[in-house]
Amino acid sequence: MTNRSLLSRKRARRQTQRGIALVTTMLLLLLLTAMSLTMVLSVSSDMLLTGYYSNYRGSFYAADSALNVARQQVISSLNGSVPVPFNANASPLPGTANASAQSSGYSGYASFAPINSAYSWPEKAMIKTVTVGAAVCTITGGTGTCAAPVSTAANPVTSYNYSFPYTITAVGQSSGTEIATISDSGTITLVANTGLGTVTTSFAGFGMFIDQYALCGGGDLVPGTITGPVWTNGSWNFGNSGSYTFTDSVSQVGAQSGYDASGSCKGATAPPSGFSVAFQKGINLGVKAAALPTDSFNQKQAVLDGVGNSSANPSNTAMNAALKDASGKAYPAGGASTGVYLPFTTNSSGKTVFSGGGILVEGDAKVTLAPGGTSTSEVYTIVNNGVTTTITIDPAAGSSGTTTISSSLGTQTITGVPQQLSSSGASMGDATMLYVDGNITSLSGPGQGKAAINDGVALNVTAASNVTVTGDILYKTEPVYTSGTNLDQLVPTGNTGQVLGIFTASGDVQLANTQTSPNNLEIDASIATISQGGSGGIVNTGSSINTLTIVGGRIQNNIKNINTTTRNVLFDRRFSGGNFAPPWFPSTNVAPAGGGAQSVVSTVQRNTWLNQTVNQ
Repeated sequence: MTNRSLLSRKRARRQTQRGIALVTTMLLLLLLTAMSLTMVLSVSSDMLLTGYYSNYRGSFYAADSALNVARQQVISSLNGSVPVPFNANASPLPGTANASAQSSGYSGYASFAPINSAYSWPEKAMIKTVTVGAAVCTITGGTGTCAAPVSTAANPVTSYNYSFPYTITAVGQSSGTEIATISDSGTITLVANTGLGTVTTSFAGFGMFIDQYALCGGGDLVPGTITGPVWTNGSWNFGNSGSYTFTDSVSQVGAQSGYDASGSCKGATAPPSGFSVAFQKGINLGVKAAALPTDSFNQKQAVLDGVGNSSANPSNTAMNAALKDASGKAYPAGGASTGVYLPFTTNSSGKTVFSGGGILVEGDAKVTLAPGGTSTSEVYTIVNNGVTTTITIDPAAGSSGTTTISSSLGTQTITGVPQQLSSSGASMGDATMLYVDGNITSLSGPGQGKAAINDGVALNVTAASNVTVTGDILYKTEPVYTSGTNLDQLVPTGNTGQVLGIFTASGDVQLANTQTSPNNLEIDASIATISQGGSGGIVNTGSSINTLTIVGGRIQNNIKNINTTTRNVLFDRRFSGGNFAPPWFPSTNVAPAGGGAQSVVSTVQRNTWLNQTVNQ
């Protein structure tokens, strides 16, 4: 073979190899292009999904905010419809009040508008519909009806009570096309107090109530600003080492207050020279003593039937008929010293149905409160005699709400939720009575600074003996400002119906803070440690607390040592007038000296909250 032929063959082989390399390169390039396109499409899809859900949540929150604004505008309109002062012998509410309130609900949102002019998100909202029904009116005291009341000196009309059914629907819109529609319905109650005669009021209506406070005895009141109405069945005692400012009415049974000048205390009807005591709404001396509760039988009975109003301890027979544990076993006929029980029955269709007002725990217990996994649910974790029981109450689950109790004994899913009922059996709204027939050895939220009470949750925690608070118990949404220049004033959109009461007739509320630095403690509740002849108070049984904050009020038989560097008691002004209060909270009859001031107080009970977005 010649050299020329050999060279030709090598050249042909190289040309063939060049073709294979080109094809391989093209295939690899095609594969890389396909992979790149797949990645771009995947990322784009994820971004589109993320953007959609982000915009949807923005629309949802915009609608919910507008709903709260509209409801508050309706309430404000109803409040303003009653003139103060008014003629106590005739219904003061004009017949056009509901129509005016209905119209006011659209204010600012008759068409799509930003929630706030200083907003950083592009969401807008519109009030789609507002319906405020005609008022149903009843009177307290006197005789007759709202249309024809009969009020006498011996039996005066003390208040006009109006109930307005309402429904509000709001639409939120995001930067895209996503929209959300939410509706809310319930009852707005308006109470016009005439200021005549004895008035029944919840103890929650006091920012501070001290039963036993002897003239020039029991120590001086701590100086500072004290908000909310204050009352003592004794006499207030003041020192001259600091300034006192009372923003609301001050009342006392004693004809004189005590003024302590460096250990030398004397009684007087007004602050002597050298004392800085400011009564911005005046002081009432010599008022009639406020009656105190005798026991907590009402609260225990409320667990069984949702009503309460009992003057005797519920019998074992009654509890056996009404209560069951997590296994479905009835409360023992001979009584029990331990266990967690709920009132539920099985109807003719075989469905398990909730039939009372709450939860009964026999024996000492540790209780942790926390919002559930939905916007309406509340979780109660109860450790009793070494057994952990979890109860989840969700009024919005299903058509009637659900209550689930679970422990090592078993699990029961119950249709319905605890409710507070009137004496006639009519529902007054979803509410829970947690009664511990012993000591609550630890009561707290899920952790320091974390919410314990979900929006819309109405709860009363009562113990037969002591209640020991070991950590923060916070509302998810604060109803009043807790800092700044608006301190203790209502937050316009802060009222979701959330309310907590802590009550014991036979013990103390003990503070044993287990939280870490800065060793602060906040309790969002009206706290009552009070009964006839009782000695209860709020007392620190643990280490010193840096700052103690109570958002609500304190009602005590006695003043006790709270061992705290800074104490803030911020009155929850939703309790003003004593008409809005924790469910089954103790109440009293008061007769202010010279008659009380007229007032108008409104509360709202949300019955349904519905996300209608799926119906778009």
